[in-house]
Amino acid sequence: MAKLQKSIDKRAALLKATLHLINSGGIQGASMAKVAKMANVSPATIYLYFNNKQDLVNQLYLDVKSAFSQMAFTNYDTNQPVKKSFELVWYNISKFKLTQQEEAAFLSQCDNTPMIDAASRQEGLMHLQPLLDLWKRGQKEGIIKNISPYLLYAYTIYPITFITNAHNRSNCITDKDDLLADAFQAAWDSIKV
Repeated sequence: MAKLQKSIDKRAALLKATLHLINSGGIQGASMAKVAKMANVSPATIYLYFNNKQDLVNQLYLDVKSAFSQMAFTNYDTNQPVKKSFELVWYNISKFKLTQQEEAAFLSQCDNTPMIDAASRQEGLMHLQPLLDLWKRGQKEGIIKNISPYLLYAYTIYPITFITNAHNRSNCITDKDDLLADAFQAAWDSIKV
């Protein structure tokens, strides 16, 4: 049992080191040697857990995407009205981006660069299926505009990143003047019929 925990801890340390190095220097700054050094393991140890650097980055992406979706869908109930369900998910995503800053920054990089392979990106999209299903339900009920889910995401979720990044740099405080409430309302207004 102790051996299994040690193995889990080493894998977690490798992923955490990769996350930090990618956020501070991009994917090119996360060499296997630097990852191993930061994780306090030998470089050969990495290959016990990951096939290569691409596999390491893909696994990090899937782990972070999983944590993101777990928070996004905390207390989510498909029996709630569309707006109420979307509001819960929207605020949960905001919370993730405000409290898990390293992970949120990494996901933003993944969205804007080709560092994740297509298969992993497709698998990552499956984590958002409840949100896609909610939007489809809203469209069927005539509540949400009948537009592409990519546009729905662009108008509602991407702005959260802008606001939370500004908050994290102290340019915009999200609890001042109910900024998050205003941001949610603007997001909802952009997609409702």
